[in-house]
Amino acid sequence: MQISDLKILFFDIGGVLLSNGWGHESRILAAEKFGLNYKEMDQLHNFIFNVYEIGSVNLDQYLDTVIFNHPRDFVREDFKEFMYSQSVELPGMLAWLKEWKKDCGFRIISINNEGKELNDYRVQKFKLHTCFDAFISSCEVKMRKPDPRIFELAMGIAQATPSQCVYFDDRIMFANMAKTLGLRAFQHTSFESTKAILEELKKEQFDRFGPPH
Repeated sequence: MQISDLKILFFDIGGVLLSNGWGHESRILAAEKFGLNYKEMDQLHNFIFNVYEIGSVNLDQYLDTVIFNHPRDFVREDFKEFMYSQSVELPGMLAWLKEWKKDCGFRIISINNEGKELNDYRVQKFKLHTCFDAFISSCEVKMRKPDPRIFELAMGIAQATPSQCVYFDDRIMFANMAKTLGLRAFQHTSFESTKAILEELKKEQFDRFGPPH
């Protein structure tokens, strides 16, 4: 790949900039807090969560299947509030990327698996519009990683070829899928390592073309 061809940086969100929206750890905490049978909850979650992430069911339908399939001594809104509270900013990366983007010379677009209500909450709560130029979210495009079509769609929307794109994801499986399509992809393992890669990309771009105008 010619570094001069770089146009787009694609980023996952959960596990890179924010905690996962509704990951394994959060569901364990929910089972403890609300007195749920975690094994049953997890089995039902695994049946339907992928369907939620591609927008085929909404959050209430997910909750009807996984949580409110039995009478409960707590109300739906309290459970939703707990779900939303599990989204937190990971140290360093998001705040730094918002500043770095101002003069990096790249467009930055997300490719993320997320259900609509959680996705919308996270974009608004953490002001992700200041970081991303566009969002390729599974709930909106009706497909989810590692489906190669979501990467192809993202490149089509960006009007970029694989050689013009770099992708960052905390899950190696998703990074590897991007690589099979010709993107340069990195597994995000820490703020410092991803920061170093981004600074090198920016430096090489500036060395060739100067700062963006």
